[in-house]
Amino acid sequence: MLAAPAPEGAELDAILSAAIRVPDHGKLAPWRFILYRGEPAERIGAALAALAERREDGPLSETRRRVEATRFSRSPLVVAVVSTSKEHVKIPVWEQVLSGGAAAMNLANAVHAKGYAANWVTEWVAYDDEAKAILGIRPDEKVVGFIHVGTPQEPPSERPRPALADVVSEARVPGEE
Repeated sequence: MLAAPAPEGAELDAILSAAIRVPDHGKLAPWRFILYRGEPAERIGAALAALAERREDGPLSETRRRVEATRFSRSPLVVAVVSTSKEHVKIPVWEQVLSGGAAAMNLANAVHAKGYAANWVTEWVAYDDEAKAILGIRPDEKVVGFIHVGTPQEPPSERPRPALADVVSEARVPGEE
């Protein structure tokens, strides 16, 4: 759980400035950030809860309604990292998408470096066109992630990671094995 405070002002600008220092072939800046906080985040949450209810043809449980309604206000700041990649004569879309992923990772790392905490999620709203419209994301854009930002209330728990031997190998010259 992340609580207030979250970075703001010059501190948030420094974090966002670090986030955009990524590989970006062609200087396309094929991503953008949307900040959700305060009353707009609460109103967006209410609209998302109403959308979820319409989708399920009936009232949501109180727990589910709370989850949907607070999806963008349970942390003091949520930053959407949105890929705006487009076909380009020289720069493959894949490289543009990777640039957005790098921006999201830089954002999370910069948040942690400033003493806050970040949690990168996507969830159903990243893939639903109506939800994306509520969130201010155009149909031709893709959500890289929603980065929840705030002050940690407890130390983060570590999750299992792969063994290095399972994911690292030395290059070998073909035919010389």
